[in-house]
Amino acid sequence: MSVEKVDTLVVGAGQAGVAMSEHLSNCGVPHLVLERSRIAERWRSARWDSLVANGPAWHDRFPGMEFPNCHPDSFPAKEAVADYFAAYAEMINAPIRCGVEVRKVSKRAGWIGFHVETSDGQIEAKNVVAATGPFQIPVIPPIIPADTNILQIHSSAYRNPGQLPDGAVLVVGAGSSGVQIADELSRAGKRVFLSVGPHDRPPRSYRGRDFCWWLGVLNKWDAETRGPGQEHVTIAVSGARGGETIDFRRLASQGLTLVGRTDRFENGKLFFALDLAENIARGDANFLSLLDEADLYVARYGLDLPEESEARSIEGSHACIDHPLEELDLSAAGVTAVIWATGFATDYSWLEVDVFDERGAPHHSRGVTAEPGIFFLGLPWQSRRGSSFIWGVWHDAKHLADRIATQRKYMEYHTAMQRAAADA
Repeated sequence: MSVEKVDTLVVGAGQAGVAMSEHLSNCGVPHLVLERSRIAERWRSARWDSLVANGPAWHDRFPGMEFPNCHPDSFPAKEAVADYFAAYAEMINAPIRCGVEVRKVSKRAGWIGFHVETSDGQIEAKNVVAATGPFQIPVIPPIIPADTNILQIHSSAYRNPGQLPDGAVLVVGAGSSGVQIADELSRAGKRVFLSVGPHDRPPRSYRGRDFCWWLGVLNKWDAETRGPGQEHVTIAVSGARGGETIDFRRLASQGLTLVGRTDRFENGKLFFALDLAENIARGDANFLSLLDEADLYVARYGLDLPEESEARSIEGSHACIDHPLEELDLSAAGVTAVIWATGFATDYSWLEVDVFDERGAPHHSRGVTAEPGIFFLGLPWQSRRGSSFIWGVWHDAKHLADRIATQRKYMEYHTAMQRAAADA
């Protein structure tokens, strides 16, 4: 059986893989990108129908191309985002091979590089970049038994309200996905319970500028480490309906019943932590602190941005917040479906190299591992807060491509010296 040889193999053709290909090409590094499905497939098939980008088109893109047919301040629909990456890959002539699954990567004993088993044959690569991102295995906490007569799906499997059976819905998770799905179901006439955990809640916009702009000028996107207690805090923001600030009190006024963090299930009942008011207060504090920093920035630099005093007004509380449910009898409440917006786990079972910590997470520095030739791209906080965003992954890819190109030059020198010695 013939074995294909490549210098650098990139696994995954989402935003990370496309960005990696661009920078490897710019550095003159021969490479191949393998994608088991289509370019940016998760944007097409692992998102709900009405999803739009959470960042505006001017911000959440690569530097080399704007979103076509989109106003800079609009929020592109999911298909437009997928089409953007496909068009970008075509523009840079990325060597992407779709429909090929990488099944195993192992170190070549006594040789530089790695042996790669794919669904389309064998490959030998000097470098392997795992660009599969952090959203690989949907996580559903083992709280409600699977044999309970209730539909349980992960947010990645949700498509639209018509997919669900008649009856009420519990949405677990108050990040961007959970809030937007709960809001959509409520607007469709469903009775919705929303389980709210710790979260950050930035303003969608303030004083005429999107929060993405504020995080940029305040250097928050470039923060290199999470603050204390921020390891598992999600962010609640939405580009739906032209972009809006997530306001849990508004959702309660709209008819949603807010509950605390989902804790346990016993005898047909779900029990919730009594942390709802605390979680909402924490989100409010995060919201107001960003407004404070923005106002100081405007004053310091004398920017001509209109004041927005009404932004600080917080709607009055609601009964479900003041007197939160401690338990919910799912049958009595008519709950027929639970949507778990509880995040994802990674799956690197195909990567058989010693680069993982005791939790199975990649051990790396800005995507560079202790195993020469193994790199990661697209991880949250890979180098900064913005690393898992479209523009952030582009910059991280440049760093990795530079590292690969530099090592390649050292090996080229080594080969040249060996040839010179042989000819002497």
